[in-house]
Amino acid sequence: MTQSVLDIEIHPQLSGVLTHELLDPSRLLWTSSQLAALTGRVARELTGPLHEILHFDVDQRWWARLALTDGVELWLLSWLPGQQTKPHDHGGAAGSFTVLRGEVTEEYRYPGGPIRTRTHGTGTGIGFGAGRAHQVTGAGTEPAATVHAYSPPLVPTREYRSLADVPAEIPPLPVILER
Repeated sequence: MTQSVLDIEIHPQLSGVLTHELLDPSRLLWTSSQLAALTGRVARELTGPLHEILHFDVDQRWWARLALTDGVELWLLSWLPGQQTKPHDHGGAAGSFTVLRGEVTEEYRYPGGPIRTRTHGTGTGIGFGAGRAHQVTGAGTEPAATVHAYSPPLVPTREYRSLADVPAEIPPLPVILER
């Protein structure tokens, strides 16, 4: 038996603009296309409020959780040119990100597949399934920011030395029981 994390948690600076309708707290599992629609809509419709929260740090990447429900978590991340994640997967969760401003480069790999590179600019986004591992880097000469969503929420990431080390199969999520 699982316990509900919470009904809904919203960043204090977004409490008047990030709606229950948009976050749909009754949905316990989101698909990658639903997550992509969410991050795209949040980046488009909440640009002003997100820029008020946004912070850049020269010593490390910066992030803030925007919302959390039992089915989805939503994040805002900033990237100075050259700042990057370590290669990682999302522990079996589906995910998405949309670029709020600037440009990021993503190296990614599905288990057993080739390593690919893609650059994402302002307004572009992608949804991805549970098996995708990637490394994201702030690109270009200007700071960047991205909106991310994951479902199910609060699933730990797994880091790799390189994307070449991604196993042939990503282990599945633990069984999620109905509440």
